[in-house]
Parts: sequence; structure tokens; C-alpha cells
Amino acid sequence: MAVIHRERVAWESARVFVAAATDDAYWWLGETLGRHLGHTYERDLTRTRARLHRDEPRPVQGVREDALSAEVGAWRARIEGVLEERPELAAVLWQLIEETGRRLAR
Repeated sequence: MAVIHRERVAWESARVFVAAATDDAYWWLGETLGRHLGHTYERDLTRTRARLHRDEPRPVQGVREDALSAEVGAWRARIEGVLEERPELAAVLWQLIEETGRRLAR
């Protein structure tokens, strides 16, 4: 198996998870995060989705860049924390990144 760098896993997770929070992939990802990482992460994704939808300009033209950046930063820190405590989850997270990316591309 290839070496998985925790910092890269944290960054890619954050980027993809925040993108999924405003997409139909959200429903699948939330359930999957709950199953693999715990319901706290599922709830955090729900909160991310709510914040991003709240920050959308009217009429909807996309989410403000600063809100996206803040959410990505928060998720990166969150994932770095879980990987410090449970480094064995890096492979699971990488699989989630890949599958979520495929679902976003649909």
C-alpha cells in the first residue's frame, strides 16, 4: 500500500466534504461519515451545509468564497485531529474522498 500523508488526507477531505455539503452527495456523505467517524462528524457536515446555505447571496448565485474558505479550514483542522487520534482512519478517509469525488462528478 502506498504511503498516505495525513496532511494531504486532511486537506483533500476538507475540500471535497465542503463541496459535497452543497451538493446531492451530501446525503450519502453525511450517513457515511456517521458510520465511519461517528455522529459528531455527520452533525458537523449538517452544520456546514446550513452555514453555507445561509451565506448564499440572494438570488442564489453560489456560496461566498470566504464562507467556503472558513468551512474548508475548519474541516481540515477537524480531520487532522481525528487522524492524530486514529491514524488508521487515513485509508478509510482516502476512500471517502475518492467516492465523494465520483458522486460530485455526476
